[in-house]
Amino acid sequence: MQIAVINCGSSSIKAEIIDVSTSKTVISFQAERLGSSSPQLLWADGSSEAIPQGNYEESLSIIFKAAANRVDTAAIKAFGHRVAHGGTDFTTATLIDAEVEKSIEKLSELAPLHNPLNLAGIRQAKKAFPNLPHVAVFDTAFHYTLPRRAQHYALPKVWVEKYGIRRYGFHGTSHQFVAQQAANFLKTPVEQLRLISCHLGSGASVAAIEFGRSVETSMGMTPLEGLVMGTRSGDLDPGIILDVMQKENLTVSEMSEMLNKESGLKGFSGIGSDMRDLQEQAAQGNDDARQAIHVFNHRLRKYIGAYAAIMGGVDAIIFTGGIGENSQTIRHSASQRLDFLGAIIDEEANHDARLSADKPVIDISMPNSRCKILAIRTDEQRAIAEQTADFISEKYKVNTILQIPVAVSARHAHLTQKTVEKLFGKGYQLTKFRDLSQPGQYACQETLTLIGPKNNIEKVRILGPTRPEDQIEISRTDEFILGIDAPVRASGHIENTPGIILEGTEGRRVNLKEGVICAWRHIHMHPDDAVKFGVEDKDVVEVEIDNKGRSLIFGDVLVRVSPQFNLEMHIDTDEANAAEIRPGDTGALRHTGSEGHLLKRKIK
Repeated sequence: MQIAVINCGSSSIKAEIIDVSTSKTVISFQAERLGSSSPQLLWADGSSEAIPQGNYEESLSIIFKAAANRVDTAAIKAFGHRVAHGGTDFTTATLIDAEVEKSIEKLSELAPLHNPLNLAGIRQAKKAFPNLPHVAVFDTAFHYTLPRRAQHYALPKVWVEKYGIRRYGFHGTSHQFVAQQAANFLKTPVEQLRLISCHLGSGASVAAIEFGRSVETSMGMTPLEGLVMGTRSGDLDPGIILDVMQKENLTVSEMSEMLNKESGLKGFSGIGSDMRDLQEQAAQGNDDARQAIHVFNHRLRKYIGAYAAIMGGVDAIIFTGGIGENSQTIRHSASQRLDFLGAIIDEEANHDARLSADKPVIDISMPNSRCKILAIRTDEQRAIAEQTADFISEKYKVNTILQIPVAVSARHAHLTQKTVEKLFGKGYQLTKFRDLSQPGQYACQETLTLIGPKNNIEKVRILGPTRPEDQIEISRTDEFILGIDAPVRASGHIENTPGIILEGTEGRRVNLKEGVICAWRHIHMHPDDAVKFGVEDKDVVEVEIDNKGRSLIFGDVLVRVSPQFNLEMHIDTDEANAAEIRPGDTGALRHTGSEGHLLKRKIK
């Protein structure tokens, strides 16, 4: 299946036709210097042709006509379009219709340098190829899993709600792609890895990817936040903006121009935005170039350390993008002083690393490095093509009619036999209180007390049978009562989670070093149910719950498939309260009488 991919930038347009069945490029080309006096069209075979000067839309029209003369347009099955900002509306690849175009246009306020150009490409492509499906793939979509604490700015709530202010993140298509490439290279499921992805180019961002989900990223509501970039400032004290605007009598548009196009490496060095030029000038003794590079590396290393702290460690650090893939010196500088993470760069491997289509991943870390350092060739065009192909092949489609019973899981404990005996006495065996809905699972008569840094929670139900590892599942409200910070995790992923003190009978206590989580909302499914719904194990879906006419959508719901499971969605008490779902009691899993249905499937 051949998919055409269009990526429209301010001064260039990249396009590629990819056969997704073989991952081979049929043809690729790039239009450069748009808006200048000498725009040109460059083909992958080395040939080029001049483009008549004109506005952006006219140039696009000429480019599409030229491309149509070189390819078999009948073989193209769909167009995939990169769109920078999808806001909260778009968390998957989406078929572009008039309403979607309006939404992309409205979101241009948040990405003024990107969305208008992306939309121009969409409209011209639809004119040139009106009979083909056109699909939008959003840079922000991968980051929709950011936890609320990572989404919000500390601003007045009335502004936040009125203007939709929150952190969205960008470069998601690239971060998601290289994370999967890293997992393939390390021969470990991405759901078992903690990764820090550094996408370094003229635009640059870092993402913390914990067990396949983006949990932090350096860009925010717009692509201005975060790292020092080619022409963007990155992180900045807002007081500077107010002060300079007042002293220089600048308008909002003038300040926007300054922050987006005249700052970053270009503004700091006074030379330009290309890292290669700065490195050349730095080698010749230019102090401004040197300082610009130092600030770039300092900011990058700071984010790597911060994100390792957020995830409680890191299994691999990824360098990608134009700078990340090609600059040995930036990779060297950014990797210094990371020995405390177990990340030790192999200077020889780093110096010799040359990424290619045949060698898209190179390990540049020492053999004894606990945390791998990887240079990975990103391929956003291929990722967009694959998501587009999945969409038109209806791999996103799920059964939206079948209902899923919903159950509320109150705080509870899964314990090892060793811990049970420490809490209740040597040789003690848990006693069944009643069976739960999942086969073989039961609530026990025994309860325990959770002792946190701040407060205690008594009569927390233990669930049986015993497990190989201790795991305590609590809600967000419980976090604040106890005074601990528990990450959202799938059951069993307790690495680098907080510990807690457990108290059983007669004052017996156990000090757990780790094991407290907020459970990732999930659906238990038997394989037969998975077939009916059209999903697979570890898919992530959205579920709509209609409780007495009050509809609520739960996103980021993990599908868990096993022959041992009965069909049921599990949410915690906080989420149940938000949906006005009331279980009959607390302390164990109880049916609610509510049901939900899948809205769409998230491709892994």
